[in-house]
Parts: sequence; structure tokens; C-alpha cells
Amino acid sequence: MRKIILNLATTLDGFIEGANGELDWCILEEDMHFDSFLESIETIFYGRVSYDQWGNYQPDASAPQMEKQIYSAIQSKEKFVFSSQSRVDDKATFITTDVVAVAEKIRNQPGKDIWLYGGAKLITTFIENGLVDKYMVSIHPTALGAGKPLFNISARLDLVLAETKVYKSGVVQLIYTPNTKP
Repeated sequence: MRKIILNLATTLDGFIEGANGELDWCILEEDMHFDSFLESIETIFYGRVSYDQWGNYQPDASAPQMEKQIYSAIQSKEKFVFSSQSRVDDKATFITTDVVAVAEKIRNQPGKDIWLYGGAKLITTFIENGLVDKYMVSIHPTALGAGKPLFNISARLDLVLAETKVYKSGVVQLIYTPNTKP
């Protein structure tokens, strides 16, 4: 069974984006080896808003080579968009019903792991239905004071720390798995 991995960045004060949607605080450096993460997955789960913003994003010609390589790798992945809006898109499959059942069906197919990209509503749905197998949270050395919170869940979530990575930029990545103890 493939794992569904929630891999996202947050500020020190727990926001995944600023009050105006800004992400300029997000650091991406070579020592983070994001390319290795991308090699470990072959599928990305998006909510519609996240897909519309980032699912087909292409850096401009002046962007650093590393950014171009990362987005090229992202664009090569199989994409599923969970949305109440049905639409035809030649770069993604839109799922409009039975989110949990469809996610489980995809997870049970052979292949590499799955990146749960977001957005916030989709992440909440996956967490509340026990669909996240690994939480990779990269905490960036910035506090925004306001924005979209990391989690908006209705019940307690207990996790077990599996690994910690510290990068030269000051980013700390915490990797957790769900606590399966009663």
C-alpha cells in the first residue's frame, strides 16, 4: 500500500500562508533535497483552489534552475483534484464524490507514495478520516502574526515524532506518523 504524505511548509507561528495568501517566506534550498522527495512520489492530491493556483505553475525564465527543475518534476506527476466542481482537464483527474473511498482506492494501487499537497479543506478531510500516513512539516524561521493556520481540525491529533532534520537556512523539518496506540 502506498503512503499518503502531507508535506507542507509552515511559519514558526503556524501559518501555511499569510493573510493575503503570501508565500514569500517559504525557503527552498538545495540541502533540503526536495528533489528526493519528488522522486519518492508519483501522484499528487490537490484541492481545487490549490490546483488552480499551483497545479500547473511554471516559473518564469529568470527563475533559478533548481526552481525550474522542481516544478518540472511536479508537472510530471499524476494529479487528482478533489472538488465539488466537475471539470475536464487534460493534466488532472477531478474527483467530485466519495473523497475517502476514492483516496483509499488510489492508495491501494501499486506504485510510489502520494503527496497530499492541500488545500486546507482537503487536508482537514484527510486528517479527520485517518488518511494521512506521514506528516512532513517544515517550520520556517518567520512569524507572520496572521494567515491561514496549519490545521483546522475538529478533534485532537496525536502523532509520534519519527525524524527531525535541520537545514542551514534555519528551517526545521519534523516528520511524524499517526499515533496508533489506544
